[in-house]
Amino acid sequence: MLNTEYWLISAPGDKTGQQTFDKLNGATGKQQLSVNSKFNIPDLKVGTLDQLVGLSDDLGKLDTYVEQITRKVANYLGDVLEDQRDKLSENLLAGGVDLATYVSHFRWDMAKYPIKQSLKNIAEIISKQVGQIEADLKSKASAYNSLKSNLQSIEKKQTGSLVTRNLGDLVKKEHFVLDSEYLSTLLVVVPLANMTDWTAKYEKMTDMVVPRSSQLIYQDNDHALVTVTLFNKVVSDYKNKARENKFLVREFSYNDEELKAGKNELTKLHTDKKKQFGPLVRWLKVNFGECFTAWIHVKALRVFVESVLRFGLPVNFQGMILLPQKKQMKKLREVLNDLYLHLDTTGTLGGSDDIPSGLGFNQGEYYPYVYFKINIDMIGLN
Repeated sequence: MLNTEYWLISAPGDKTGQQTFDKLNGATGKQQLSVNSKFNIPDLKVGTLDQLVGLSDDLGKLDTYVEQITRKVANYLGDVLEDQRDKLSENLLAGGVDLATYVSHFRWDMAKYPIKQSLKNIAEIISKQVGQIEADLKSKASAYNSLKSNLQSIEKKQTGSLVTRNLGDLVKKEHFVLDSEYLSTLLVVVPLANMTDWTAKYEKMTDMVVPRSSQLIYQDNDHALVTVTLFNKVVSDYKNKARENKFLVREFSYNDEELKAGKNELTKLHTDKKKQFGPLVRWLKVNFGECFTAWIHVKALRVFVESVLRFGLPVNFQGMILLPQKKQMKKLREVLNDLYLHLDTTGTLGGSDDIPSGLGFNQGEYYPYVYFKINIDMIGLN
C-alpha cells in the first residue's frame, strides 16, 4: 500500500535554495529514504514579530479546521457514491490532478490568495472560503439525506415480512369484493406451516363466510398472504377467531387512488434522487478540491511563519516536501536530525522542556528544522 504521509520541512537557504535542496537529496538519496521535491513559497509580507507569534497559533487552529472540513467533504462524497464508493479516490482531485501530484508540485495560487495581502488577511480569506463550504455542505447534505431517508423508509415497507410490509404492490382489484353493502374481503397472513390448517378451518371459524372464497395471493419463505370474503357483521368476530388460530388479519382497505399515489410518490422520490445525485457529486468534487488546495496553502503559510520565527530575517529558507519510504521513517528522522543538528541552538533536540514559546510546537514535536505532517489519505486506507 502506498504511503500517504508527507513531511513538509524547511531549512535555512544556503547561497541558493537549490543548494539546500541538493544537500537534502544527498543525505537521503544513498539509502533511498524518501522521495523529495521543492515546496516553493512566494515572498509573503512578513509583518512584525508580535504579529507572527500571534499568527502562529491562529494558523495551527485554521490548519486543524480546514483539514477537518476537507475530510468531511471527502467522506460525504463517499456516502453519496454509495455502492460506487470504490471510485472515491479517483474523484478526489485538487487543481485537476491527484493529491500526491498536487502536494509534490505545489504552486501558490496568486489569483485566490494575493501575496500583496498581509498574512492575516490571506488566513482570513481561507477561513471565510472554507466556512462557506462548510455551511453549504450542511444544507446540501441535510436536503439529500432527508430525501434518501424517505426513499429508504418507503422501500423498506415494500419488502420484508408479510406481517409488516406494505401489501399495496401485491394485491389487485380482482382479489376483492368491492362496493358491496354486505360483504368484505380480508387479507390474512398465514404461517406456511399452518396452510393446511387454514384450508381446513377458514370457512368454519365463524358463520357467514363465503365458501371457497380464499385465494393465495403471494408467499415468501415464512408466510402466505390469502384472502377470505365474509359478511360485514362477522368481521370483528372472525378477526378474533383468526388470531386464536395463529392467523393474522392485516388491516387493509383496497383504494385504487391511494395505491397509485403511493407508487407515484416512490417514483417521484427515485427521480428526485437521480436528479440531485449528479449536481451534488459535481459540487462535492469541486469543493473538495477547493478545501484541499486551501489546506495546503495553510501549510505553506505555517512553514513561512515558523521559518521566519526560527531562522530570522532576511527571509531565506527552502521549503521541501518529503515522501518517506515505508519502514524508513525512523532512519529518515535520524538522518534529518544529523543533517540539521547545527540549527539546534536551544539544545532542545532529544526532549528538553525548554521549547521556544510561541512557535506553535507541542512538546516532543520539536526538530531543528521546521516540520509539518500532511496525510493525504482521505478514504481511510492507512
